Amino acid sequence: MELEFRITFEAARVNSHLLQREAAEMIGISLKTLQNYENGITKPNWDTLTKMSEVYKIPIGMLKCI
Repeated sequence: MELEFRITFEAARVNSHLLQREAAEMIGISLKTLQNYENGITKPNWDTLTKMSEVYKIPIGMLKCI
């Protein structure tokens, strides 16, 4: 049996030692947009997920939308 492990956007950012402001700038989105993703208010599109994966240095499949 294979376990599925996922990490929230906030946890991925914190594990990358980035402040919200820094992460938003690196991803190319506004601070408010990142906060909305982290709080589950909105969900990122595929391009943004790809960029988040690159910035946080984790596979897209490990990112969890709450």
